Amino acid sequence: MNAAVDGGFRMIEFTLTTPGAIELIQEFSVRQDLLVGAGTVLTVEQARAATKAGAKFLVSPVFDPQIVAEARALDVVSIPGTFTPTEMLAAHNCGADFVKLFPSPGDVAQFVSAVLGPMPFLRIFPTAGVTADNFLAVLQSGAAGVGFVKSMFDPAELSAKNYGAIQARAKRIIGML
Repeated sequence: MNAAVDGGFRMIEFTLTTPGAIELIQEFSVRQDLLVGAGTVLTVEQARAATKAGAKFLVSPVFDPQIVAEARALDVVSIPGTFTPTEMLAAHNCGADFVKLFPSPGDVAQFVSAVLGPMPFLRIFPTAGVTADNFLAVLQSGAAGVGFVKSMFDPAELSAKNYGAIQARAKRIIGML
């Protein structure tokens, strides 16, 4: 994560499936130049622990109304996972701040544009499937934001401890904005 931050990223997320994620949220959230969140939040207890550690937003791979309600009670942003327009509308109507598009379809930009046609009020935030090569098209299609997962943190580079590649990719992405 330090490589992505050194490359210019200022909004970061630690998935709770990462060993020591709560401690990492706590460590990074003290930095005033970063907005830190928790990902793969699947229970109310996880939402509470992540927020107590300093998370300002909660991301989930699924839409759970209890987690959206808890995020609201904790005064943090909720980004539940949705895939269909029906799920997106349900999450929006439940009070979700954004709706995560997960998993993303093949043509992320086209899908976002198609969904926003009849529901322009949705704040869609695609993650999986977003790359350095397509993120600008996704944003131009109307996405409220994008998240970089494996396209930023390539498993082979992580295994090889090639953090320079991650930093270079982050700089390239930031430079394209």
